[in-house]
Amino acid sequence: MLALSEDPQSTKAWAVGAVGEEKLGRRLDGLKSDNIYVLHDRLIPGTKANIDHIVVCSSGVFVIDAKKYKGRPSLRVEGGFLRERTEKLMVGSRDCTKLAEGVHKQMARVTTALANANVVDVQVAGMLCFVEADWPLLGGEFAISGIDVLWPRRAVHLIRKPGPIDASTSQRIFRTLAGAFPAA
Repeated sequence: MLALSEDPQSTKAWAVGAVGEEKLGRRLDGLKSDNIYVLHDRLIPGTKANIDHIVVCSSGVFVIDAKKYKGRPSLRVEGGFLRERTEKLMVGSRDCTKLAEGVHKQMARVTTALANANVVDVQVAGMLCFVEADWPLLGGEFAISGIDVLWPRRAVHLIRKPGPIDASTSQRIFRTLAGAFPAA
């Protein structure tokens, strides 16, 4: 009977997410050069978790979590004068704030791997990239807890920005991270 039934919801959600990761991955692969390196689907040692994409470029390292969610990403700010101010990442009516927490954990792992290899003074930034979300025609990008929430084209724009890291240093950072985070 199970063989005739549909896949469970978690399997369907994973498959949709994988499509978003692959779509963004192809776009990131188009950026590869002597100063832009891309790692896809990297395992975090000692866990069952992975990092969707790591990009090394002249402005630093980007840890990118790709999501293919329906709805409009937005920042909801609550509280203020009398209550503690809190920020929530909403996609449509869903509270997705935990996604930003996950990217922070991934960034911490990347920062630690670089420090263990004596690679210091490299900015590690995080992105939540919503593929095919309902973005407004103009603007829409925002940050929650220091994590950029954006769409693929905007991510590419930030990755291409010039920075202080030269090609040989980018290659060294890439090799360090490729060794620290094996392919899934």
